[in-house]
Amino acid sequence: MADFDARLAAAKATCSRLGAAIGSVIVGQHGVVEETLWALVAGGHVLLEGVPGLGKTLLVRTISSCLALDFSRIQFTPDLMPSDITGTNILVTNEHGHRSFALHKGPIFANVVLADEINRATPKTQSALLEAMQEAACTIAGKRHGLDAPFIVLATENPIEMEGTYPLPEAQLDRFLLKVVVPSPSEDELTEILVRTTGHAHAPPEPVMTKEEVLDLRSLCREVAIAEPVMRYSARLVGASDPGSKAAPEVVRRALRFGAGVRGAQSLVLAAKACALLAGRAHVGFADIQRVTKPVLRHRLIRSFEGEADGIEADRIIDALLEHVPERPAKLEQARA
Repeated sequence: MADFDARLAAAKATCSRLGAAIGSVIVGQHGVVEETLWALVAGGHVLLEGVPGLGKTLLVRTISSCLALDFSRIQFTPDLMPSDITGTNILVTNEHGHRSFALHKGPIFANVVLADEINRATPKTQSALLEAMQEAACTIAGKRHGLDAPFIVLATENPIEMEGTYPLPEAQLDRFLLKVVVPSPSEDELTEILVRTTGHAHAPPEPVMTKEEVLDLRSLCREVAIAEPVMRYSARLVGASDPGSKAAPEVVRRALRFGAGVRGAQSLVLAAKACALLAGRAHVGFADIQRVTKPVLRHRLIRSFEGEADGIEADRIIDALLEHVPERPAKLEQARA
């Protein structure tokens, strides 16, 4: 136990240094940075949504600069092909004149992959990410190639521009651990941004975390304890998001077509473990589950026609879930009384 406490304290200190290094470039956006670090620690992918100019791409580049990991960027466009992501076999000639096929690896073969404006590519191209995001591997010409760990996809999308975009398939959305909404800066933050970006250019931050430290963080995250009542609370939250469930609140039955599934429940627990780890705690509490519920579930709730017509946003539905679902079942509370 003493060894675990020492590792936990070291992990918290390392993550604090990482957050400070990112903060030396990114102004404000503390919640966005923290939620992205949850995904890094938990071993999941992140969908960053926000209007242009809020620093989404800069955030990803800064994170990659702070980590001693391989980085690649994919600019998604309507004419992008799956082989532009995964790579392909090409014919090469050696010094003896013999010809053979060799794998030319695409940008997916990196530790940190920036999928910029991911909703601008066709569904065929977006599907090239499915195997990589779920299994950390990709199949090229019938041969499966593993991706080096750690592997994380940080994707950006613009929510207001619909022309020339393709909605992400539900199966792909479900593979993102978190959907992080990037807010507009305050007046003070915008002023600081202007000071930093209209003067002399600054060098990118130095790496503060190695590949081995990232992998150790992910292993430590899995060791964070979670009691059965907290686990059951996560299951009840996900179960109540099903509009066909008797436990679902009225707004869920009216505004949703489908709720979150098994992967959503797994993501709740993993993100809550990462949240507790970054706070230096060895166990997950009800508050951790509640804190991660919005970024974990907001992209997994499929609204009905009525919900879309009434403009009922996913965050409003999640607020209703958190208010409606008790931390402990009523029967248990009655028994304790």
